[in-house]
Amino acid sequence: MNQGLPKFEFPSDREVVITRIFDAPRELVFKASTDPDLIPLWWGPRRFATAVERMEVKPGGVWRFIQRDQDGNEYAFSGVYREIVPPVREVHTFEFAGMPGHVILETSTFEEFKGKTKLIVTDLFQTVEDRDGMFNSGMKEGATESMDRLEELLKKQN
Repeated sequence: MNQGLPKFEFPSDREVVITRIFDAPRELVFKASTDPDLIPLWWGPRRFATAVERMEVKPGGVWRFIQRDQDGNEYAFSGVYREIVPPVREVHTFEFAGMPGHVILETSTFEEFKGKTKLIVTDLFQTVEDRDGMFNSGMKEGATESMDRLEELLKKQN
């Protein structure tokens, strides 16, 4: 697998699995994924400023991120943490405020892999239409750019 590019797979009609290798210890990759101070440094495309409004990293804890574009438009994302097992696994719901009611269950698994970390993100959608709509609206590009930004941050932290 090419370390620099995420791999996108569709194991069922309601899932997208994204896999990428990061040249950093899994404790550091997990921390970058669960630290509210680090999220704004990598989460989302560069053209948006991301602010963490709330982030309670514990089962039942709520998270909410706001992205702003250069024109001041805001896009909110939120969810609830279901499972936190440092530095192995993190599970939360994901909902875009612009499409309420379309909730994704996102599971991130952090595996040690040849001195690096293999991050496997599984997004489970409620319907095939939700999955296809999200993927076709730029999910691949957005996830790739976020993971590129995460790799840059990890290089600075490592």
